[in-house]
Amino acid sequence: MSLKFSKDHEWVNAADANAAIVGITVHAQDALGDVVFVDLPEVGKTFAQGDVAGVVESVKAAADVYMPVSGAIVEVNEALRNDPSLANSDPLAAGWFFKVKLSNPGELDGLMDETAYGSFAAGA
Repeated sequence: MSLKFSKDHEWVNAADANAAIVGITVHAQDALGDVVFVDLPEVGKTFAQGDVAGVVESVKAAADVYMPVSGAIVEVNEALRNDPSLANSDPLAAGWFFKVKLSNPGELDGLMDETAYGSFAAGA
């Protein structure tokens, strides 16, 4: 199991071919600054890859959270809703945003690995 990254600065951790956990990257939270609010998607709602699934707000800005893969939301991180700073303190673990049931697992192949994303983010 490895992390994949989108050009919109979301990460995806596919536990298996059917489900994945999604959050924002370290680069994204660094750019945003202190996160003060997250708007998470509704459980059961289906999104296509690239759709806006939520919003993250910081003291500096607000940014959309895009779906890196198509699927239905099966769980949201209530701890993050209650403590948005988790997106800053632990963006790749406790600060996850939602879990999605993949409708097209092949979309994972179009995302970047950690090395490619590191190069991409360095130029962003």
